[in-house]
Amino acid sequence: MIQELKSSLHSKFKIKDLGNLKYFLGIEVLRSKTGILLNQRKYALELISDSRLSGAKPVNTPLKANVKLTSVDYDEHAGITNDPPYQDVTAYQRLIGRLLYLTITRPDISFVVQVLSQFTQFPKMSHWDAALRLVRYIKKCPSQGLLISSNSSTTLQAYCDSDWAACPNTRRFVTGYVIKLRQSLISWKSKKQQTVSRSSAEVEYRSMATAVSEIVWLLGLLKDLYGHDPI
Repeated sequence: MIQELKSSLHSKFKIKDLGNLKYFLGIEVLRSKTGILLNQRKYALELISDSRLSGAKPVNTPLKANVKLTSVDYDEHAGITNDPPYQDVTAYQRLIGRLLYLTITRPDISFVVQVLSQFTQFPKMSHWDAALRLVRYIKKCPSQGLLISSNSSTTLQAYCDSDWAACPNTRRFVTGYVIKLRQSLISWKSKKQQTVSRSSAEVEYRSMATAVSEIVWLLGLLKDLYGHDPI
């Protein structure tokens, strides 16, 4: 079927067969008997170099524990904080944009990138420092990526969770989910919702509804690919 498709396309316009995919738009494709590994090692190393952190010490976590980044200068525990605006807004926006592209194969940084992307219009020094810390976290293992298992099972597994009133500015909750096709991670999201929930139970139900919506879409996609209802 693959050869027939190539011949059909070649009959309409000239194409060139480059063989198995190895590198595309910053994503490296490595094949083995266990499956296909997708990573952005070259892209991550360029990001580290451009951030001038090649000689920096790596860190073990993408964000400091119990840190609540905010756009206001008031801290109810310590009073007025000294957090001046970051002057080079364009540099901050460029760095966040590159980190967003890196989340294609790095779901472990999705939450932090989601938080930092909220301050692209008026970033502060604390936001810039947090972004540089994230780059240092990436430096610890730049070749980390996603393994798409060769197992052909169509069993879906989903996990979802939420953080009630996580945003210190709006008190909106942050919801997140991951969906696996047997052993392969195929869909994930970390997003601040548009509504304010008045109870933690309501937050959990909303998070579950978001994950179920994604599952329904994936089930329809798998049905089109396999020609029957997936398990």
